[in-house]
Amino acid sequence: MMFRYFIIRILRALLTVALVVTFAFIVLRLSGDPAYSIMGDNASPEALAAFRKEWGLDQPLWNQYLHYFAAIVHGELGQSMRGGGPALDLVLSRIPATLMLTLPALLMKLAIGIPAGIYAALHRDSLIDRAVMVTAVAGYSVPSFVLGLALVQLLAIWLAWLPTGGAGSPLHLILPIVTLGVGGAAVLARFVRSAMLEVLGQPYIRTANAKGIPWTAVVRDHALPNAAIPTVTIVGFMVGNLIAGSVVVESVFSWPGVGNLLVVSVAARDLSVVQCILLLVAAAMVLSNLVVDFLYGFLDPRLSNDNTAGRH
Repeated sequence: MMFRYFIIRILRALLTVALVVTFAFIVLRLSGDPAYSIMGDNASPEALAAFRKEWGLDQPLWNQYLHYFAAIVHGELGQSMRGGGPALDLVLSRIPATLMLTLPALLMKLAIGIPAGIYAALHRDSLIDRAVMVTAVAGYSVPSFVLGLALVQLLAIWLAWLPTGGAGSPLHLILPIVTLGVGGAAVLARFVRSAMLEVLGQPYIRTANAKGIPWTAVVRDHALPNAAIPTVTIVGFMVGNLIAGSVVVESVFSWPGVGNLLVVSVAARDLSVVQCILLLVAAAMVLSNLVVDFLYGFLDPRLSNDNTAGRH
């Protein structure tokens, strides 16, 4: 049953990637003609026709899709319409810059969100609990671009402690990392608190208390391990969302990462680069969910016996 559980989830993951690839292809092709964006409004009809022929845009949509899908299967993700180089190489060159923001932001989310959620649950309805939840709701509700601009106004313009944007020094990392980390920490704190409260209300917790087991041991040995199972889901989503979640923040702070490249490529209608980024994001999300599914199967063997369990 465990083997079947894993096979089903792998097949669902592959199907999800295929659907994302298809959706991205159709939406990008139907949203406008890239020839005008790349060549300019003053380009002659002959130049536009030559551009479409060079990139296969003069072919029927179904024929373009078959060639596109076949190229992906063979590991070919196309050439950049603007720069002319391989789209994959261009995207991969931006990943280190994105990870310089997203990995520290992920650690910040975990370091703040998990302890805050646990502490709030263990002190339910206290002043600290209410303060944590109010802060979490505020951090979750404020859009990242609003928070980023507010931090720039306060710390970069008014106080002149940090640069407003760009790259080049460790100081340039602080504002975008904080902007990325605050919202995720708020989400994680709320989720961990709910998971802990649900576990603390279970009969086996009351039984452990009735047996006279010290409360710290009950929390450590019973509450935390069981609350960790659903928490894996939200952490897995955050890991898979490392690249996609940086799009707005990289644009606000002019950070030269994948998110900024996506915005520029969408504006320029560079289809190959946009498709490559979307495929990369989809693969990261699906892979993280697949890892979470595997962890679920090991942490809670009951799920591996339920063929309908899953999140894809």
